[in-house]
Amino acid sequence: QVQLVESGGGLVLAGGSLRLSCAASESIFSTNDMGWYRQAPGKQRELVAGITSGGSTNYADSVKGRFTISRDNAKNTLFLQMNSLKPEDTAVYYCNVRKRVNPWGSTIDYWGQGTQVTVSS
Repeated sequence: QVQLVESGGGLVLAGGSLRLSCAASESIFSTNDMGWYRQAPGKQRELVAGITSGGSTNYADSVKGRFTISRDNAKNTLFLQMNSLKPEDTAVYYCNVRKRVNPWGSTIDYWGQGTQVTVSS
């Protein structure tokens, strides 16, 4: 089974920066869509940033201009650079890989364990 491990979370002041990393146990990033999700207490999990196998990216409106998603296919690692952090960014952040399992479109989602990001005023 694919294993995903996030790291890089922590406590920062508003306006600060963090870089999250997600390491995969096998070579899957180069051919699959992936993204970062977050979930705050009492809230639904939401997509923060996504990147397709072709390199196209998309972001939630709340983080546009502040967050950047990227990947290193050779190292099987996904990144999320977070700048100008706000208290409302506080959440558990999860790495996701949507693995394509056949040519006709079936997929399987893999999730990391999550890493806590806390932004204080």
